[in-house]
Amino acid sequence: MNKPFLLKPVGKDYIWGGSVLKEKFNKDTDMKSLAETWECSVHPEGLSLVCGGEFDKMTLREVLHKHPEFMGTRLKNEEELPILVKFIDAHDDLSIQVHPNDEYALKNEKGQRGKTEMWYILEACEGAEIVFGLNTESNAAMVEEAVNDKTIVNYLQKIKVKKGDVFFVEPGTVHAIKKGCVIAEIQESSNLTYRLFDYDRTDKNGEKRELHIKKALEVMDYMPGKNPRQPLRVLRYKRGIAEEFLARCRYFEVHRMLLNTQDGDHITERTDEISLRILLCVEGNGLIRFEGGEIAFEKGDCIFVPADSEELEMMGRAEILDVRA
Repeated sequence: MNKPFLLKPVGKDYIWGGSVLKEKFNKDTDMKSLAETWECSVHPEGLSLVCGGEFDKMTLREVLHKHPEFMGTRLKNEEELPILVKFIDAHDDLSIQVHPNDEYALKNEKGQRGKTEMWYILEACEGAEIVFGLNTESNAAMVEEAVNDKTIVNYLQKIKVKKGDVFFVEPGTVHAIKKGCVIAEIQESSNLTYRLFDYDRTDKNGEKRELHIKKALEVMDYMPGKNPRQPLRVLRYKRGIAEEFLARCRYFEVHRMLLNTQDGDHITERTDEISLRILLCVEGNGLIRFEGGEIAFEKGDCIFVPADSEELEMMGRAEILDVRA
């Protein structure tokens, strides 16, 4: 039986980041602007480290290469973990962007994955919104002209958001997280982003960031974006825990757990041989006990639970995103 382990993330100091992840999610970094933390990642541009236990200071990628059985039988044909889990702090607007699907990425990006993603809104300032698709039917020539004359924002569908909202972003959807949002993002393990427009901003070196207009125009969906409906949210209660389903696609499944045990009580969880679980604590704190060890966790922590795990005793008061492969 396999034991869970705590992960240490990699930080990204993109120009639109802020300080929320340091102040509220316990991220220890010298970065002045912390835009993202890659909590569970085997992507070469940001490798998570194991913190404590048998694999202490090894990258998650090294651990899974050494123990591919940790990924479970459902992923037995995958060379790498196909999931990447992040926190994102949008202190400023992110670029207007689009992601390719697997087929396009395989053909045009040296065999990389495309990018399907899900957002869970953790914080949203009053009036906060996202860009989700276009607001009118268009074509490549119209969008390219709008990008060049800087009127592209007039073509974008903007959606007001609040804490607890869920958005599933398929490849080809023009999108952007706008300022005032803090989110958890569950996505394919990919860093392919085609920037369509970046407000003519400059980076810390005074340079404008690269745009990828040609590729963006090749992959984007030109039909008006559908106003995304929130999934039916049904909490199912058991002693010490409530759970609800948030999203499912071919790459991942996400549930929300509300752990609430009384003193001395606990719930029991484990994984089977089929799939792993990634537990992302987004509020509160708790403890996981297993044979020969325990992991104390708090808001901002990410725990990897290998397939075919030992029985886990969980206790505390916490909100957890439970990501399953």
